[in-house]
Amino acid sequence: MTLPETKIPILIDTDTNNELDDQHALAYAFFNNDVFDIKGITVNHTTKGSVEDDFEEAKRVMQLCHTWDTFPLLKGVNTGTYSELSSQLNQLNHEGHEAVNFIIAQAHAQQNDRLILAPIGKLTNIALALTKDPSIVDQVKIIWLGGNYDSQDGEDGEHNLMHDTTSYNAVITSGVDFSMVTVRYGKTTGTAAVAVHIDEIQETMPGLGPQSRPITGRHGGRFSTFGDYSVNLFNNTRGNTRALFDMVVFAVLKNPHWGESSVIPAPRLNGRAWSGNFNDHTITLIQNFDKEAIRQDFFESMQSPSLSK
Repeated sequence: MTLPETKIPILIDTDTNNELDDQHALAYAFFNNDVFDIKGITVNHTTKGSVEDDFEEAKRVMQLCHTWDTFPLLKGVNTGTYSELSSQLNQLNHEGHEAVNFIIAQAHAQQNDRLILAPIGKLTNIALALTKDPSIVDQVKIIWLGGNYDSQDGEDGEHNLMHDTTSYNAVITSGVDFSMVTVRYGKTTGTAAVAVHIDEIQETMPGLGPQSRPITGRHGGRFSTFGDYSVNLFNNTRGNTRALFDMVVFAVLKNPHWGESSVIPAPRLNGRAWSGNFNDHTITLIQNFDKEAIRQDFFESMQSPSLSK
């Protein structure tokens, strides 16, 4: 595989403490330091505790991947939605201000290629940043893990979309360059199909990654490598097979051939369901992923990480 000629400038926005895919997505990005120029990590909150817990879980992963002292980590929105918070942006310490202001600052600091914003949780932090400073629209591109577009969104819809349905339309109507890496639970066409079995994790992951000082995991226990923590995360979740979901965003940035991209009229969200399109906006829809190539690269990245110096 031919790597990109220059490293991809990227800012990751994550609800790290939700399940276990965010942690593996972060580790994959960290372990592909020859591909990604990571500007920082921002967190938001969807389930399980508060944004403080998302911050602490991201910190654990960064410590295990030797990046805690390398990249900034900032707290964003907790439980507020875009519709609740967008009128408060003139307040100095509005909810999520640390992450929102950081996103804006990093967008303005980018001098060559546009900054890639990679939200792998709800879109709230991103939508607020675009509203607070619309001038960054032409300085960023967004690639979002979310949406079961053309599938079963609604009351049983995709996690990231449903935790703030008010932010999606605001992002689209800003005019920003937007890509949707679709999820589609139970379908072969979305990231839900890019899955690993717990037996693979238990066999392959122990001891992988750099050695760190022991940290306490969110389920207890002490861990000195991300690989050992990965096993613990999988052992504490239901089911024998788990999708890697969020990690696929970084895989298709690394190698666009691992997903099928097409430009389509931007879908419009009406409440909790898709309803027609925005006639004056388009998005890039990414689907039909090369599951085996992505899985193989995930495990190879865990076994032979390219680490930040």
